[in-house]
Amino acid sequence: MIAHILEKPSRTFAGVKYNTNKVDRNTGELMLIANFGAMHALSNPRPQDLVNYLLMVSAQNKAIKNTQLHAVISATGRNYNKQELTKAAVMWLKEMKYGDQPYLIVFHKDTDNNHVHVVTSRVGKDGKQIDRDYEHVWAVRNINKVLGYDFAMQYRFSTKAQFYLILENQGFLGRDYLNEAKLQKKINAYKPDKARIAELKDLFIAHKASPGFVEYMRSRYKLDLVFHASEGKTPYGYTVIDHATKQVFKGSEILKLQHLLETHIETGPVYIPPKVDLHDYLQEEAITYYSEYAPEPVHIRPVWIADDVDDQQVLGMKRRRQRKARTNTR
Repeated sequence: MIAHILEKPSRTFAGVKYNTNKVDRNTGELMLIANFGAMHALSNPRPQDLVNYLLMVSAQNKAIKNTQLHAVISATGRNYNKQELTKAAVMWLKEMKYGDQPYLIVFHKDTDNNHVHVVTSRVGKDGKQIDRDYEHVWAVRNINKVLGYDFAMQYRFSTKAQFYLILENQGFLGRDYLNEAKLQKKINAYKPDKARIAELKDLFIAHKASPGFVEYMRSRYKLDLVFHASEGKTPYGYTVIDHATKQVFKGSEILKLQHLLETHIETGPVYIPPKVDLHDYLQEEAITYYSEYAPEPVHIRPVWIADDVDDQQVLGMKRRRQRKARTNTR
């Protein structure tokens, strides 16, 4: 997933009409509008209503020439669905200091890569411009942060699978880290921490017969035991995520699975990555990490998206009509 800020300036919030036109053409879906104040009472706000509100906010500072922030959060292919992209966009806006700004998010699926567009104002509630120094650099850094890549890279691990398991275990969305060279360098530098492995082996042997062994390891020692199995089958292996020392171990490095399970410990359900739902994460019982990002939402009735029209085709048709119009008026 990447974040890209579009360069074309606008003081009239042309990005709103561009995206709502996509919805009208059935090539886009309005996923979320947030922080538009009293406008949230409207069941179906018009595009011009959104533009007028953004213009009102932006009018506090007439010195800013480019008041519109128009950005794209894009996935590779269909690697992320529309809810996941919307969720990432909300968190990215928060990190970019736009979380309290009025904004809209529109999902596009008319290209080979799923993506959402975000439109908001660069003028804050205090009338000052939102800090945009090195914003293209921060755009990349912040998308890596909200996807969990910065968090996971703090750990020591020996495989890509372990890197992504850290992300899944902590509820992060990331599953397409683009800096392959950096990731491989981290993996190549891995060396087993034999002293810690010996400590964990003694710990497991001492407590594996205790009731609630897995939960006790998590709560008392910050150790997550992730068991691997086919659905409905007995686990065939396990991984240990050691949050105390920020390391990941293959379970067999510490204690063979058959020895760990010989006392019939309750492994609990095999770990499955959490399903992502936009409405779920906006609720109070959402995962703690995400709850700080949740805006005041307006939920929009879904609009189905056609697969056979893309931006280039639409813009091409528009340009052809314009050329014909110019020819006819000569």
